[in-house]
Order: sequence, then structure tokens, then C-alpha cells
Amino acid sequence: MNAALGLDDFFIKAKSLAVIDVRSPAEFIQGHIPDAINLPLLNNEQRTIVGTVYNNNGSEKAVIKGYELVGPLFSNFIVEAKKIAPDKKVLIHCWRGGLRSRIMAWVLNSAGFEVHTLMGGYKTFRHWTLETFIQPKENIIILGGMTGSGKTDYLFELKKMGEQVIDLENLAHHKGSAFGSLGMVGAPTNEQFENELSLQWAAINPDKIVWMEDESQNIGKIKIPDSVYKMMRLAQVVKVVIPFDIRVKRLVGDYTKFPKEDLKDGTMKIAKRLGNLRLNQSLEYLENGDMENWVKMMLEYYDKAYNHGLSQRDADTILEIEVSSKNLKDDTMQILDFIKQEKIGLG
Repeated sequence: MNAALGLDDFFIKAKSLAVIDVRSPAEFIQGHIPDAINLPLLNNEQRTIVGTVYNNNGSEKAVIKGYELVGPLFSNFIVEAKKIAPDKKVLIHCWRGGLRSRIMAWVLNSAGFEVHTLMGGYKTFRHWTLETFIQPKENIIILGGMTGSGKTDYLFELKKMGEQVIDLENLAHHKGSAFGSLGMVGAPTNEQFENELSLQWAAINPDKIVWMEDESQNIGKIKIPDSVYKMMRLAQVVKVVIPFDIRVKRLVGDYTKFPKEDLKDGTMKIAKRLGNLRLNQSLEYLENGDMENWVKMMLEYYDKAYNHGLSQRDADTILEIEVSSKNLKDDTMQILDFIKQEKIGLG
């Protein structure tokens, strides 16, 4: 069986069936449907060869060259597909639902697989992704707070409590500062970040608040889509206020585990903004292992930067809540009680 599905039906079947992306590894890394598995019909080099033949000699010669390259690999495709889908039921797509997905579908059909392809391929998914971000969301609450306030921890606890949360830093694999890549691995491309975000954005329940952390538009090398960022900037902000000494203690604990050289590299990334005097003092603190004073100097910069960003918002959309930061669960409940008392969010 080999049926071409529209994107909605493809998504429904993807809940229970493996999705195989037959594009080249380079295309897959650039961006793919989340949770898809790459089983390339042509590897990067083969795709270049076929493309060159197509440009120089036309489509017929390119098809022949393609079969010449991948024909001997048909048995390997079947073996790998069985590993991916032991029940021999799969979804397949290529760039635009063309020859590559049809060839792979034919190969797997011949081996007894039930195969469905995606009409329009990955190109259709990307179009849907970008259209998804235009959909307005009026139920966003931005969780704000200065560096060291534990915003990510609160988001995690909110999610545990059943709240609707989109964690942009988790999707970006970056914490959003000059030190944001520390402890994070496997950063996605901007395209893949958008792909992952689009599924969460489309799944937002309009009848529930969706919590997001206060971010700059750029999280490391990742850029939040313009339309999404605009909605975030217009949303209600709940700024969590934590005592300064607790913020310092938390950050000392967070950053002590990283190599000194990595912390120096991060400090150098904001050298121009620190100025020579504060830069040299910060590096001296690091060299001497004086983490507390290094953190305090970093907070001088980051607190000013955060306050500047907050000043660009409508003051009427910002509410503050002071928490003790002694118990994460209790503080999170305090935040939830606060938004109910202030009647923030839906209704």
C-alpha cells in the first residue's frame, strides 16, 4: 500500500508510525520534521553528483545516474527500515514529495511494507511551520526576573503542576547569555528550532495560560521568529523578585562546576560592555577563584541589561511578585496564587 497523505493526515499517523526522511544527511541536519529518522536515499556526495548530472545533462540522465548509485543499496534500505519499523508500517517523505520518496516507497513496498508518503514533502511542512507562527496567541504570560532568579526552574515546576509551558531555552539548547552554551550540547540550526517550536505553538490550548520565559529575540545563535517575539513583547509579564544574595549564591553554585577557562571565554564575550576596568577586575576574580565577587560583577552588567529590556515594555503589563526562594514548589504555588488574585491571564 502506498498512499500520499496531506499534512494533517500525516501528522495523525505520525503519532503511531515511524517517519522516515529520505533526504541527504546535510538536508536533514539543516532541518527536519521533529522525531523523523534519516534514511537517506542519496548521501551528501551522491546528491551532489546527481545534481551536477541534472544541471549538465537533464532529468533523464540524472535519474539513470541516481539508480546507478542507489540500486545496489536497495537491500540495505530494507534492512534499516525493518530496524526502524519492525511492524513494516512507515511514513516517508523527501524534499517535495518527488522522486526520492517514490523510489524508497517502491523499494519498501516490494519488501511488504505499508508505506504512506507526504504530499509536497518537507517543503509542505516548512510552509506550515512558518504559517503557524502567524496565528495569534492571547493567553501568554511571560515569566520575568533578573539573572539568577531561577526562571527556568519555575517553568519546570509549572510544567510538573500541569501548566502549559514553552521552554525556548530548552529548544535552543542555550540559556540566553554569554555563558548560555555552558553545559548544553547539540545546538540545533535556526530552521530546526523553528520546526520544534512550531509543533508546540500549534498545540497551544487557547483555554489555558501558556508560560514562557522573558527572552531577548536572540538566544545564542537562535532567533525567535518575529511574529512570536512580537506576541511575547505584548504579553503580560510576571516578574519574580528574588533577594540579591540568594541570586548570587545560586549562580555561584551553577557556575563553579565549569572550567575556569570557559568562564573567562564567556566574560570576554561581553568585554566591550563591561569596560576595561570591570573586565580586568572580573578576570582577576576568576583567576583567584573568587566566584562570589565575579558573579556580583556579572550581575552588575546583566541586571542593567535586563532592566533596560524591561523598560521597553508597556509598564502596565508588568507585575512583580516577591518570593523567598526557599522552596521551589511553594514559590511556584505562590506565583500561581498571585496571577489568580491579580486576575492575570484568561477571562
